[in-house]
Amino acid sequence: MPGLNAIHLNINCSISLIMFLLMLFSTEDDALRRFEQKQDVMQKMLEEVSDRHRKSAEEQVEKQKEGDPNIQPQMKKSEKLFPNSVLFKEWGANLSEDDQREAQSLYEKYGYNVFLSDRLPLDRPLPDTRDPRCLKKSYPKDLPSLSVVLIYLDEALSVLQRALRSIIDRTPKNLLKEIIMVDDHSSNGKLVILKNNSNYWPCKLLPMSSFILFFLFLVRMGWAEPLLTQIKADRTVVVSPVFDKVNFDDLKVTTYHPSAHAFNWALWCMYESFTPEYYKLNDGSLPGKSPSVMGILVADRKFLGEIGVLDEGMKVYGGENVELGIRVWTCGGSVEVVPCSKIAHIERAHKPYMPDLGPAMKRNALRVAEIWMDEYKHNVNLAWNIPFENHGIDIGDISERKKLRERLNCKPFKWYLDNVYPKLDPWDDLLAYGGMKNLDADMCLDQGPVPGHTPIAYMCHNFGPQVSDYKWCICKLHSESTAASLRNRKQLLGKNKTPITPAKLRKQPGAASSAVISLTNLYRNQNYFLEDKFTTYHSRLNTEKERGAIVKLP
Repeated sequence: MPGLNAIHLNINCSISLIMFLLMLFSTEDDALRRFEQKQDVMQKMLEEVSDRHRKSAEEQVEKQKEGDPNIQPQMKKSEKLFPNSVLFKEWGANLSEDDQREAQSLYEKYGYNVFLSDRLPLDRPLPDTRDPRCLKKSYPKDLPSLSVVLIYLDEALSVLQRALRSIIDRTPKNLLKEIIMVDDHSSNGKLVILKNNSNYWPCKLLPMSSFILFFLFLVRMGWAEPLLTQIKADRTVVVSPVFDKVNFDDLKVTTYHPSAHAFNWALWCMYESFTPEYYKLNDGSLPGKSPSVMGILVADRKFLGEIGVLDEGMKVYGGENVELGIRVWTCGGSVEVVPCSKIAHIERAHKPYMPDLGPAMKRNALRVAEIWMDEYKHNVNLAWNIPFENHGIDIGDISERKKLRERLNCKPFKWYLDNVYPKLDPWDDLLAYGGMKNLDADMCLDQGPVPGHTPIAYMCHNFGPQVSDYKWCICKLHSESTAASLRNRKQLLGKNKTPITPAKLRKQPGAASSAVISLTNLYRNQNYFLEDKFTTYHSRLNTEKERGAIVKLP
């Protein structure tokens, strides 16, 4: 189905989040004509899929008029059937018991309030939370046209309908070239046009492919023009809108202020403030530079093709947006967040199709580190608490991506840290890390009864205070001193900010007096723990591994 027909592709891509793709195309003379020809088709489709909601609403009205006994109990005080459910924490106090059961069942299936979504209008208005200066801006008339691809997995029908309606109603006809819907192997998919047994990232083989993005969304009026204007001015810039959050329970919109899209060493996304230079301009309507993207973006199709589009070796979920941000910046482009473009994203409280995102995220993070992070790649291992070498995690073949980096003459990761993301502080003072065990007794270094206080020697138990939540390390805190410390350097030192030394460790009864310890790294692999012992890691972590090695504290 060409043009604006909704295309449902059942692709076994193992995707973990709802995704959509925004792609740029060269302005074509007949874009508007083809859009208008297909708009009626899209309109008819939307009317058909929303028909059951209209009929349901009409039936409810008729039953209320007739005094149907099934309607009246909703007005009575009902017992709370799910007092511990987060769905009913701020919503649903007056629901009947039957409605509570239905709402909870749908919530468990989808991760958000489908019961309420089904009862909201498809053309739901959104508050305009943009900077007032955005309303005074004007944009070029000859902007490139835009293709939107909605890639979804096990989404409620009303949520899909509302996303389509917002895109069609709030995007200028001359800019919206087409909408393509891709059913990414939903468990309840019924309409199948094409099957392709592949992993998520090879979805780029779609005819209109560019870069895949996470989230299903609602757009506001005027969302497209600011993004396309930036692309028109510089084809090498990748831009992202600001997206407010639609609460998973009451579906109210929580306003998010413009921020840079960033990440930590585990490659989990987070927000960072823009640079100090940005705030000196005192204009919140201006685009701001961003180290990465959180998934929602617009980019020039040809430029993305030139820099390798996407990494097919990334699996399931996690790290792909960070990889793109690093690649764009180091290979000749830039990333910006555009405050005058705002959308709203419904966030799942849980992901029923993937309860644990950790394994896929860890694997992808290690792949990104090995390809792009040079001598800083070990910071990712530290963040995930896994050995620097022989960690047993298959990151796939990276030879082609390394050749791509060399062919594009991309800048080193140190340049990225110095010029793009200086807030990402590397652990370059690390000498060793893991759990610390005294060889002369079954005693381990423990954070003590209160996190952040002076460490103690305590019987080894391999739980949080020793290895799980707070991984011990030996760091070079000053030019001539080392100390046993926690990874979070705000908690490394005592209250007087002096290095912790063995003399400060309070010995418990039975603890040996020797300060000789074994550096033991405990890390989880599937359903069991593996244990490896390492030598001290010197300078930039260029060391050899040796089982049974010991470390002496200063």
